[in-house]
Amino acid sequence: MDIFAPIAVLICAIIALIFAFGNFFAVKKKPEGTDEMAKISAKIRKGAMAYLKRQYKTVGIFFAVMFVILVILASTGFLTPYVPFAFLTGGFFSGLSGFIGMKIATYANSRTANGAQEGLNKGLKIAFASGTVMGLTVVGLGLLDISVWFLILKYGFKLGIEETMEAMLTFGMGASSMALFARVGGGIFTKAADVGADLVGKVEVGIPEDDPRNPACIADNVGDNVGDVAGMGADLYESYVGSIISCGALAVAAGHGLNGVLVPMFIAAIGILASIIGTFFVSTKEKASQKMLLGSLRRGTYSSAVISAIASAVLIFTLLPDQKNVLWAVISGLVAGVLIGFFTEYYTSDTYKPTKDLSASSETGSATIIINGISLGMLSTAIPVIIIGVSIIISFFTAGGGAEFSKGLYGVGLSAVGMLSTLGITLATDAYGPVADNAGGIAEMSGLPEVVRERTDALDSLGNTTAATGKGFAIGSAALTALALIVSYTNKIEKIDPSKLDLSITNPAVLIGLFIGAMLPFLFSALTMKAVGRAAQKIVIEVRRQFREIKGLMDGTADADYARCVDICAKSSLKEMILPAALGIIAPILVGITLGCNGVVGMLAGALVSGFVLAIMMANSGGAWDNAKKYIEAGNFGGKGSENHKAAVVGDTVGDPFKDTSGPSVNILIKLLSMVSIVFATLVVTFGGMGLF
Repeated sequence: MDIFAPIAVLICAIIALIFAFGNFFAVKKKPEGTDEMAKISAKIRKGAMAYLKRQYKTVGIFFAVMFVILVILASTGFLTPYVPFAFLTGGFFSGLSGFIGMKIATYANSRTANGAQEGLNKGLKIAFASGTVMGLTVVGLGLLDISVWFLILKYGFKLGIEETMEAMLTFGMGASSMALFARVGGGIFTKAADVGADLVGKVEVGIPEDDPRNPACIADNVGDNVGDVAGMGADLYESYVGSIISCGALAVAAGHGLNGVLVPMFIAAIGILASIIGTFFVSTKEKASQKMLLGSLRRGTYSSAVISAIASAVLIFTLLPDQKNVLWAVISGLVAGVLIGFFTEYYTSDTYKPTKDLSASSETGSATIIINGISLGMLSTAIPVIIIGVSIIISFFTAGGGAEFSKGLYGVGLSAVGMLSTLGITLATDAYGPVADNAGGIAEMSGLPEVVRERTDALDSLGNTTAATGKGFAIGSAALTALALIVSYTNKIEKIDPSKLDLSITNPAVLIGLFIGAMLPFLFSALTMKAVGRAAQKIVIEVRRQFREIKGLMDGTADADYARCVDICAKSSLKEMILPAALGIIAPILVGITLGCNGVVGMLAGALVSGFVLAIMMANSGGAWDNAKKYIEAGNFGGKGSENHKAAVVGDTVGDPFKDTSGPSVNILIKLLSMVSIVFATLVVTFGGMGLF
């Protein structure tokens, strides 16, 4: 009879996909607006789709090579035979999540701009509906992948629950690999275009953002979709799947059996239903302030969290009647996610003091706004670290960690699942931001009335805050999930050869691994930021060339060569994404071969700690710089075109790769390192350490 439980989870996944596609077609039915608006939207959609096709071809080569390697490892007994195929499905669904999200985003942009002509609430409704497509597609496909594989392994191949979860634990490597390529490649594309367009257009030439005379304006809008939608969708798919699978593996280690494995799957299923209900609470009034707009989105996310908490209590009391206190682990994750979101909002929204003060620092030039923005990001790391620490303590001890260590770790895993349980609506509030940004660009380029741009700017500014909040959720959950994955790795090593483990801090292998792990997020961030810098330089040179050589471009009598800028961004991002993404796969294998499994554990711990803090710092600095610029553009401190505005634009261009390329990619890196380590654990135990460790 227990087969009906995973089938029920599968049904919830299908419900999410049905609701997502219902919204997809509802958005497509909305009018696009004028012929010019439809034409611009089509250009953005064409550029985004062309880039994704090229990216998927490039990534496809990597997946083909990795599939062959995994098949060889499986045939020689180092892996179970299911892993190579699950690696492909994880990567496929991760990429598909981003593809569907980007597809609806490129349909919704002109429709949001057209809706904003009627009113702020109409624009919000359309943009948010497109966001729900992304959110529910990610959770629907994620839970679909997990439940189908669970049914195949547990009930098709008749594997025991321990063997089932051990096999499924390695599935996340495909999702993590695809997510890292999508985030890094999309992030390089979008920020190269954004930085190039802003530096030449706003600072040098002095024309408005998204002015059709700017040759990089279409590339900038394409980038919003391939980076902030497709990349983000793949990213959060990986976070969602990783948290559920790692928690299930910890349930087995804690002795909770099948019911313990089903709990995180059911919590995720409950979160889907709660997220769908929460979407109906999102609406606003005309001329709403940023606080009112934030409040409208909070109603949706908070109501979903409350529904999820109540339903989770019923679930846990039913499936784990002797472990009822693990409910507090789930609630601690939910609360931690909400608190991280709130404090991220506090540090990045222009309705609060930190970003307003950052705007004021523009009065003394770009240097001071950059200094203060970095300081703000560093300061903002303290509270999330404390929140995560408290959540770990609560989840560990309420789950029984004081009496039995493994049960406490299961609680930590449940905390991560709780944090991401309402991802359907949390991601919806995040994914709507790029749509609003594109809508503003279309309003500008098609010459709509100024009031429309004011409304889309209000939605875009809110989108910057919700995007930062979404990144906070992703980073927080990454920390908890990565911790669970490290434990899963040590458990696997103990099963293979317990004599190999010596995790004392005085063990040279552990100590060296810690230093290497702490360095990796910085090396990774350096590579991705350098990549953005090189690609942006090419765009700056190209935009300057067009302004110089195309006669009549500045007075609007000649058209810019938009396709050239899109092509430069696409080629640069596909070339530049390979080395950073490869780092996450190669590093744990090299460390394992040279330092052994103890060195790998040290590396994973070092990368988790430094990566978590670095990702928060970069995401919040970047979000604050962006909203400081928009606060000035709203008429404060001199407004558009002032020296303050030029200084803020420079700060924003520094923050662009912080918040949209390096920062969000680091949280994938720390999980991919763990996933790769688990997949190659047997190989490292057999051949690692070079006879020294």
